[in-house]
Amino acid sequence: MADRFPDYDVLAKRDSLSWNDKTRAVVDARIATSEPDVLSEPERAVLRRLVDRIVPQPEGRAPVNAAALLLEKIAADRGDGYRHARLPKVREAWERGLAAIDTEARERHGTGFAALDNRQADSVIQAIQQGDVCAAQWEAIPADLFWSYRILPDIVSAYYAHPSAWSAMGFGGPASPRGYVRLETNRRDSWEAAERAPDAVVPASERNRHVR
Repeated sequence: MADRFPDYDVLAKRDSLSWNDKTRAVVDARIATSEPDVLSEPERAVLRRLVDRIVPQPEGRAPVNAAALLLEKIAADRGDGYRHARLPKVREAWERGLAAIDTEARERHGTGFAALDNRQADSVIQAIQQGDVCAAQWEAIPADLFWSYRILPDIVSAYYAHPSAWSAMGFGGPASPRGYVRLETNRRDSWEAAERAPDAVVPASERNRHVR
């Protein structure tokens, strides 16, 4: 698939007026996040495989450390300010859920989730999404709720917290302190990414090399 925002790198804004010190510190910390010593190695392997199937890495860009960012949330047992009444807190939910996913994979395909090929892994993920599961471990955590309240929001939010994912979708990061001026439809500020368009007078790649 062609890159919709060719040559755009949101990190080119790092030292410009677009970002302030607080933004730089937050983004730098996200990029530097490595996997904390939380969960067992088999559990982390299941989580990594799950992340890879739900949010594949952006092509031609720096990898997104979504698994590490999610593990950091699990280590801190950091919630979202709310949770479903039938689900435990974040860390316990992921511990139960990962165990259930691995058992589900073994019962369906004869091997752990981390070792499944893409088609097999996706079939397990689809079963979880639909609540059509057979492993006994799901009695401790409802599969459909684990999908809706933990898997999808936790993984997607971790992925799109990373600047490489921002670059891939043309997002400029926080709007403070510079903000935006041209708010009308089909107008863009000079510090915003240009989307690829076949009839553009100036190619998007050329515009994006100058975005700061």
